[in-house]
Parts: sequence; structure tokens; C-alpha cells
Amino acid sequence: MRSGKVSAARIMKYIVLAAIVGFVVLLMLFASGSSKPFEEVAKPVRASLDTTVLAEQDASGLKRNFGLNASDYSGVMYYSAESNISAEEVLLIKVKREDQIQQVLDAVGDRIETRKRDFEGYLPEELQLLEDARQSVRGTYIFYVSSSKADDYFNTFSTSL
Repeated sequence: MRSGKVSAARIMKYIVLAAIVGFVVLLMLFASGSSKPFEEVAKPVRASLDTTVLAEQDASGLKRNFGLNASDYSGVMYYSAESNISAEEVLLIKVKREDQIQQVLDAVGDRIETRKRDFEGYLPEELQLLEDARQSVRGTYIFYVSSSKADDYFNTFSTSL
């Protein structure tokens, strides 16, 4: 009778271990982002953008607004409002190395703070967009959005991974 209890206890240990390993694997897959090429992630995000408000910016716009060099990354997609009195912008970057993540996050943080100072006491609706801005790091992808449609753009980004 005792050997029956030991077997049941041993089986339970293996079941619990398998459940923990399964959970860790799922967690790592979710947190690691995506192994998809940049264009496969950027394409649906780009298609979801309201281009009546946002215009694609080139490498010089990224350098001017964020202080980042597009050539340092595996992929960059940057859209911003053509008007300086709008806080609307969307940035998607795929870093080449994990040590670049903090550099990009710092640049985004600096951009948000600069824009907040620009709009403070002047355009409260634009300031609110910056207060509600969303950022996400998923593996080697970094996504930042300041927009009235931030949730929609963020969801498109998340599902594109």
C-alpha cells in the first residue's frame, strides 16, 4: 500500500514540474517578442496608421527628434504629425543588440519630456496625449506611440509580433 502512495506522490511531482516548465516556456515566448523580420511587424502597423494626421519621417527626422541614427538599428519606422503643434507620433525600432534597448528608451523618454514642456500651458489636449503615451519593449522590438488612437496602434503592434 505504501508503494502506491509513493508512486502517486512521484507522479504528482512530475505533473507539477511539467506545468511549471510549460508556464515558463509560454512566459519566455510572450516576453521575448518576435523573431519575425522587421517588415512583417511594421507592415500591419503602417497600414493601421491614420496618414491624414501622420506622415512618414526619414532618418533625419529620427535624428532631429530622438537623437538616434537609423542605421544603428535593424529596422526603423517613424511617423509624426506634419504640424509642430501636434504630439501625434509613432515609432517602431528593432534593435540589433539588447544593449541598445536602454538607449532607445532614454531617447523616447527625453522626447516625451521635451514635448511636454512644449505643450505645457499651451495645448492641454496635446499634453494629455503625451501623458497617455504608450511604450513597449518586446524582445528586440521597441514601440512608442503618442496619439488619440494609441490603443489601436498598440494593439496592432502587439498582434503583429
